[in-house]
Amino acid sequence: MTYRLKKKRTGWDTIAALMALASAIAITTAVAAPTAQKEVDQVRMVTIPAGAFLMGNPDGKGRADESPQRSVHLDEFAIDQVEVTNERYLVFVATTGHRSPLNPYGADPLSSVKGIEQLPVVQTTWYDATSYCSWAKKRLPTEAEWEKAARGTDGRLFPWGNEPATTKRANFDREWDEEKTLHPVGSLPGGDSPYGVKDMSGNVREWVQDWYDAEYYQHAPNRNPQGPDKKGVVRSIRGGSWHSPISDITTTGRGRGGFALQTHGTGFRCARGLGNQLQQK
Repeated sequence: MTYRLKKKRTGWDTIAALMALASAIAITTAVAAPTAQKEVDQVRMVTIPAGAFLMGNPDGKGRADESPQRSVHLDEFAIDQVEVTNERYLVFVATTGHRSPLNPYGADPLSSVKGIEQLPVVQTTWYDATSYCSWAKKRLPTEAEWEKAARGTDGRLFPWGNEPATTKRANFDREWDEEKTLHPVGSLPGGDSPYGVKDMSGNVREWVQDWYDAEYYQHAPNRNPQGPDKKGVVRSIRGGSWHSPISDITTTGRGRGGFALQTHGTGFRCARGLGNQLQQK
């Protein structure tokens, strides 16, 4: 009996020791586990699923640099639902010391102007845009990503479909009127893309990652194209602006600009790879 009791106590001691060890391991694991990354850029991102879409225009339609139309497969990615606003950009400026963009509304610093917080930031160069996206742990979208987010998979001419643009769908074909020119981001839901991405026609033109090449679509890869390899000074711009004619605010319209270009009509939004991470070139 004594022998049995001793063995039983030893067994319970062993179990207790194992439980204590397991508890210690769990506590250590919980402490060592990585915490969720805190987003410095508090904006909703829309996930664009992996798959193919129709990119560009068929031969004979649109401008020469928009064709041929082809089926392009993209891995899953996320894109900002709206363009980067003055409010968000000025947080980046205050946090990093990056230079503030020129104030298109007057001579005072942009940060002193009231009522423009939710308007898209403009007067940003391509380098400004890439610096902001890098700070936010993102990057600029490629041309292909931008176009898929704007038109979906059915080859539509505008984000909302093939119906003509109206003032309820897009901010375009206007003259400069100070603070009344640009619309607050996301304020024209009639212009949403099939994925719910906003303001991809008009308001501001948007910098994208790719170098610009008028003939790129003729030889570009059909899977995750990232733009031509050639170096230069001209990057692609998409989407048209408040001043653009209707032909420039289509989902296929391609613009271009040098690194130092700063205008009242050029802004940007950011993207992030969710599968095969694409590197900025």
